[in-house]
Amino acid sequence: MTAAASHPETDRARPDPTVRNVLLLALCQALAMSASGMTITMAALVGHVLAEDKGLATLPFACQFLATMVATLPASLLMARVGRRAGFSLGALLGVAAGLTSWWAIVEGSFALFCFGAALFGVASAFAYFYRFAAADTASEAFKSKAISLVMAGGLIAAFLGPQIAVWTRELLAPLLFAGSYLAIAGLAGLALLVLQFIRIPRPSVAERSAPGRPLLVIMRQRKFLVAVLAAIVGYGGMNIVMTATPLAMAACFHPFESAAMVIQWHAVGMFAPAFFTGNLIRRYGCERVIAVGGLLMLGCVAVNLSGVAVWNFWLALFLLGVGWSFMFIGGTTLLTETYRPEERAKVQGLNDLLVFGSVAVTAWSSGQILDALGWQAINVSLLLPVVLALGLALWFGRRPAPAPSA
Repeated sequence: MTAAASHPETDRARPDPTVRNVLLLALCQALAMSASGMTITMAALVGHVLAEDKGLATLPFACQFLATMVATLPASLLMARVGRRAGFSLGALLGVAAGLTSWWAIVEGSFALFCFGAALFGVASAFAYFYRFAAADTASEAFKSKAISLVMAGGLIAAFLGPQIAVWTRELLAPLLFAGSYLAIAGLAGLALLVLQFIRIPRPSVAERSAPGRPLLVIMRQRKFLVAVLAAIVGYGGMNIVMTATPLAMAACFHPFESAAMVIQWHAVGMFAPAFFTGNLIRRYGCERVIAVGGLLMLGCVAVNLSGVAVWNFWLALFLLGVGWSFMFIGGTTLLTETYRPEERAKVQGLNDLLVFGSVAVTAWSSGQILDALGWQAINVSLLLPVVLALGLALWFGRRPAPAPSA
């Protein structure tokens, strides 16, 4: 059942679940992104300690996003059969397992097991990344962009909570640095599992589960699909390659861990604080223009990073990077919802996240390699061409009327 298929008589008899769902999903988003923020702050540092080849320090992060890439489409199709709550609950259970596995890997000093724990976390994240789409399942067309934005705004809590938990728990099980932090990740996932039992999103109807919809190739030929997916890929992949390397770059510049945690914290603020008003901007100016502004902000990040390596350079650049990601990712997500019918929702959302997190896996892997071989400046220069391409296409297509949708 979707908002577009609802009936006035039914709506009067039953309270609109959208606001309740958005609030609960925003809380789950906060918990999931808190755990994600912790891994961003810690994973490369733990990998650097456990790996014999220091060039492999970001491999666990790559394993995490590779697992997310592989799991996104199956996760989406599974939730189309069993419903959002059951699928999200499974993801939260995997999050608990991921935290416990990573904790044990640190105890045992096993880099391979740590990579496996990161992969488990990636599968758990594949489910959690659909929180933003779940918010739109019961929302009206007018409220859809705002519902997506407000769920993403739950990450603002994570901006402060995640890195701070990493600092608080870093030496909890000393001398095993960060072992306690991964136990905390397991606890966050367990709390999300509890909250998820209160969401109310109807399971897909029999018609939606049985109707095949249009072939994916037909859907992918739409101009909106191209801009939406490219914006999300460039926004997330570009953000990831810089963000992943930042703690290592700051350590190489002899900045303390607390400074790196602060930079990641404000980066997360930049990622999620704009979500309170991004939906309104999209409704007023359109997805393409919001995406283009996000691209300009990411170019600003590159300029600041290339100008110096003081703490304030890292701080300002990562903040601009976060805001740029927010505009490109939320703009792309909202634009994607205009490209499919209800019966096509699962496969299109799954394909989108497969492509997005494929790029994130590649950038997570290449980030450590590029930093180790070519340095911090090369990391930033690598953003220029893809960001300019996405920005240009968003502006070009945004000025042209879209063709009539395919039958």
